[in-house]
Amino acid sequence: MNNHYHNKRVLIVEDEPKIAQVLVDFLTLEGFSSQVLHDGLNALETIRDDEIDFVILDLMLPHKDGLTICKEVRQFSAIPILMLTARVEEIDRLIGLEIGADDYVCKPFSAREVVARVKTILRRTEPSVQMAEDEISYKQLLINIERFKCHVASVEVELTPVEFRLLHTMIKRPGVVHSRDSLMQVCYVDDRVVSSRTIDSHIKNLRSKLLLNNRQPDLLHSIYGVGYKIE
Repeated sequence: MNNHYHNKRVLIVEDEPKIAQVLVDFLTLEGFSSQVLHDGLNALETIRDDEIDFVILDLMLPHKDGLTICKEVRQFSAIPILMLTARVEEIDRLIGLEIGADDYVCKPFSAREVVARVKTILRRTEPSVQMAEDEISYKQLLINIERFKCHVASVEVELTPVEFRLLHTMIKRPGVVHSRDSLMQVCYVDDRVVSSRTIDSHIKNLRSKLLLNNRQPDLLHSIYGVGYKIE
């Protein structure tokens, strides 16, 4: 058993009992504890009210589908979500919908592969060092939320409020790709209308500052046609 995950609780929302049980068995071997729902009715309440660390969510569910559940969860939680779908052609459509899932797996799948994905997503969605509640660190980046400070390799970097909000959003979930639309919502809380080019411009300035005149590796990556990520 892997003790690193012994306190991690996984919610499996899957209407096929055999698939759900295989996932429970493999997760248990790695130290996870699991909870299973066979339809989508109580998924939101369970995620909101129970201490769940990760959600494995089937796309096609009785009563309430995974697409709807994922969108609704993202209204109140950034909990990692791995979607399961029986149709490989659905993957591109799901990614295009930007519903907020962290990854997708097609059925039939290897349960071992699913557990490996769960571990990978947990590693990348947890900041590598949590210095304090008001500080987040990832590789050579350190931001202090209350003091509005950013350091790169111990060198303080001056950021504008928009650049700071962009960096804060991405550093909280390393490896996760953020669409331009979601970044615009984070940066402009007063609902003003801005173009995606505006975000591109802010990202360009932010990247330049984080590179410290090219003395640091580039952690800010552009994903063509999708958005941006820190990794």
